Order: sequence, then C-alpha cells, then structure tokens
Amino acid sequence: MTAVFSHGRLRLYLLKLLDDGPKHGYELIRLLEDRFLGLYAPSAGTIYPRLQRLEVEGLVTHTAAGGRKVYEITEGGRAELRQRADELATLETDITASVQDLSALAGEIQTEVRGSVRDLKRELREAARQTRQTRWDRPVPPPAPGPAASPLLTEFDQRLAAFTMEVGGLVRAHRLSDNQLRTAIRVLDGALDGLRRLLR
Repeated sequence: MTAVFSHGRLRLYLLKLLDDGPKHGYELIRLLEDRFLGLYAPSAGTIYPRLQRLEVEGLVTHTAAGGRKVYEITEGGRAELRQRADELATLETDITASVQDLSALAGEIQTEVRGSVRDLKRELREAARQTRQTRWDRPVPPPAPGPAASPLLTEFDQRLAAFTMEVGGLVRAHRLSDNQLRTAIRVLDGALDGLRRLLR
C-alpha cells in the first residue's frame, strides 16, 4: 500500500475525502478501509500526523466536536486539489488496480487455507480411525496362571462371545448406513472405555 500512497499521495487523497465534507480522523480511516474493500486500513499513527501537516500548511482546519477533532478542507486545500486533478485521477486508477490485486491475492490465500483445512480434517479423521482400530486390535493378554477360572469369569466369557456374535449378526442383517455404523462404533468405543475405567 505504501507504493500507492508514496510521495505525498495519501495527503492528496485525504484532501479529496475532506472535499466531500468535514470528517474526523477515525471516519477518514474507515473511508479508506471501505475504498480498499476492507483489505487495507491506515493506522491512526499514519493519518493524524498528515492531517496536522495539512493544517500547518493551511490546507485544512479543525474544530472540536464531541471530544473529537473534525477536519474541514480550506480554499487553499481545494486549490491544491484543482492543481493536482490529473495526479488525483491517476491515484484513483492506481487504487483500483491495487484493490484488484489485493482481492486476487486474498482469493488465492482463501483457496489455500480451504485446501489446508480440508487436508487437516482428512488427517484428523484418519488418525481417529486408526486410534479406534488400535483400541480394538490390541492383543488380549493370556490369562494369568493361577487357580481355575471362577464360574462368573466363565459366564463373562460366554456372554462376551454371544454379544460379539449377536451384534455382528444384527449389523450385517440390517445393512446399516455409514452414519449408523459410525454411531455403533462410537457406542462400542464408549463401552470399551467404561470397562477400562472399571478395571483400572
């Protein structure tokens, strides 16, 4: 943006904005931001020193209103605008070209960001899938040596085997949609987490 407003061109554009009517500094910043479609906004530290210089040169004056300085162009400021009309027309053309360049750049950045977000989502889904898979693929340790299994442990093994067969049969018989399968997987993951917490 410095290239567009180099060599005193910003002060010229401030005069042009003030030629439309009195304005305070913040309003001038917003007008410049609007002119650049929100892609550029000068800071207060850029605008106010230039307004002060224009005032020292007698091209603008200010009055205090509501705790703010309201700047107004003088006849001397209008005379400078008339003298530099060709330069102002060139500046408007340069601003339009700069806005088009910035818009194109913003579009490219937006496309790249969307692609990166899409890639990140895909990687997160794959990581979650692998995590779910490894939770169930862990090898079951062999039973610890010791006394014969209790009747309750035998019943647990029987129920676990029956559960696995019944759930597997139900899922295959009903040909669940992908969403239903994802929900079923989440239910199984929740049950596994609950058992792990119980057995800690």
